Amino acid sequence: MARSPPLARLLPFPVVDEAWRLALVPALLGAATLPLVPPVGAGLLALALGVLWFHRDPDREPPDADGIVVAPADGTVSVVREEGSRLRVGVFMNVTDVHVNRAPIAGEVREVRHRPGANRPAFSKESDRNEQVAIDFGEYELLVIAGWFARRIHPAVAAGDAVDRGERVGHVSFGSRADVVLPADVDEDDLLVREGDAVRAGETVVAERA
Repeated sequence: MARSPPLARLLPFPVVDEAWRLALVPALLGAATLPLVPPVGAGLLALALGVLWFHRDPDREPPDADGIVVAPADGTVSVVREEGSRLRVGVFMNVTDVHVNRAPIAGEVREVRHRPGANRPAFSKESDRNEQVAIDFGEYELLVIAGWFARRIHPAVAAGDAVDRGERVGHVSFGSRADVVLPADVDEDDLLVREGDAVRAGETVVAERA
């Protein structure tokens, strides 16, 4: 993992490492343009700061309880449905939400798969066909789905990695959805959320396993 620059200490919030690379170009252009065309320079510097803010990465405290499933992302529950013999819960991440994804349940990563696809709005039904990254934990699967503007999904785990519940497993840039296909022993009566509920990654309990 790349080391964050010294400037990171000046920010009032932590950010993912990728944010610095994305913010670099508007920051440099803004600094160069500010003395010549102040409004344009100020706008570019504001854009750089906005990119950093979008990629903020706050710490979270997962609940200390057995048999629970926590939300994989910040946002609004947009999908609750049966998928074969399993339940699928999806969280839509708006542009103002934190876009760091977390493991809903502790486990070992079996496989990380990338699937190319479309770029429909992440809150639409057609977004199931979008580009996505699947993190397969065996008993459950986490799917990070790109939105119409998102083009960068960054998994932070690989096959063989063991993760704790609520641990960071990656992030995605600029609007998307994170779905968890729950273990087979979780049924509808175990769910604690429904469509429209606001959730926080790693902290909100979305289901209790019997």
